[in-house]
Amino acid sequence: MNQRKGLIMREIRLDEMAQSIDLLNYVFQMSMSIHKDRRFVNAKSKQFDEGHAIGWFDGTQLVSQILSLPFEVNVHGRIYEMGGITAVGTYPEYSRHGLMESLIMECLQRMRNEGQYISYLFPYSIPYYRKKGWEIMSDIVEFQVKDTQLPHYAGLNGKIRRVDPKHEDVVTIYASYAQKTHGVMVRNSIAWNEKFQEDFWEEKFIDSDVNLQAAVYYDEDDVPQGYMFYRIMEENYYIDEIVYLQEEARKGLWNFVSAHSSMIYNAYGKTTGNEAVAFLLEDSEIIQKVSPYFMARIVDVKEFLLRYPFVGNDFQLRLAVSDRIVAWNNGTFVITVKEEKVSVDKISDTLSENAIHLTVQTLATMLLGYKRPSYLEKIERLQGNAIEIALLETVLPVGIPTFIDYF
Repeated sequence: MNQRKGLIMREIRLDEMAQSIDLLNYVFQMSMSIHKDRRFVNAKSKQFDEGHAIGWFDGTQLVSQILSLPFEVNVHGRIYEMGGITAVGTYPEYSRHGLMESLIMECLQRMRNEGQYISYLFPYSIPYYRKKGWEIMSDIVEFQVKDTQLPHYAGLNGKIRRVDPKHEDVVTIYASYAQKTHGVMVRNSIAWNEKFQEDFWEEKFIDSDVNLQAAVYYDEDDVPQGYMFYRIMEENYYIDEIVYLQEEARKGLWNFVSAHSSMIYNAYGKTTGNEAVAFLLEDSEIIQKVSPYFMARIVDVKEFLLRYPFVGNDFQLRLAVSDRIVAWNNGTFVITVKEEKVSVDKISDTLSENAIHLTVQTLATMLLGYKRPSYLEKIERLQGNAIEIALLETVLPVGIPTFIDYF
């Protein structure tokens, strides 16, 4: 329990959930019906029970809060435990007193203690979270395809079945997808209890007023290879999520959308920024918008690097990392890879001159592959010896993160 200016920092109890929702409603000016608000409260209460909900209290009044949740993500083929940040908010009259920064520091300490060496969040202010050590790691594509632009692919031997969104084949497809896709959340995480896994799938689209539908593509051997979550509203088709394990499944799912052409005027959708939606369509003159989506932060530099899947062998690099929020990440780290074994030593709490210099947020976007070292040097987010930067470019795996979840 921490104290500051007559305030107390402590865990938020489940019987204080109403205060938490009131704070979120005020800060984000949510406009929800009673029914939707009840569903939102139920969803958040389950998350509060699973994660760490921490707040500052003025007497019995909750005035600032943060929630961290236990997830797992795939980072270039390695599964990392990840701390997901959500439900962040402070009443305006209590802002500019460092309350949120202290909550973030407490969350990072707890993540570190629990082996969550990376953190994701959806930013309501990118500049704010950059100052706290997070950086952009994924994009989202929103698109509109006219009914006359919908594709049709011939020669497919599989078939589509409409199923319940929680059908076991949907879960199976996603599990395979998560094992081979860099950046994504592992929804069947061993870090979760079985009930939390079920709740996560059930509540993924809890904000919807329209029943979510699902379609699964099966190949000619009746093996599920892809799925799509969708809705049909006011003569338009909305794609909420499309996941496929092979190209045939992608084509089959788009054929399913095309089969609705007599019912709709447009197909709207959103997907990962790695998906070349326009390029893959015969008529590529669609409306498409790419936006920054999630941000990531390295919670513990040394421990994250120890598990990182470097490419190549027998090399050594020095990184001088600055982190204005937590002291344990400040300093110079020596990475040595020899005979496929990675060792990381923090040789100094200061930033050595003979090292590659970067901030913890630049380190996150670089190691996750959203931006490469050569580009980061070009825009002056990374400085160092040209030979060492060239080496860094070769030993980092290639691949931009995919992230399609929200919490």
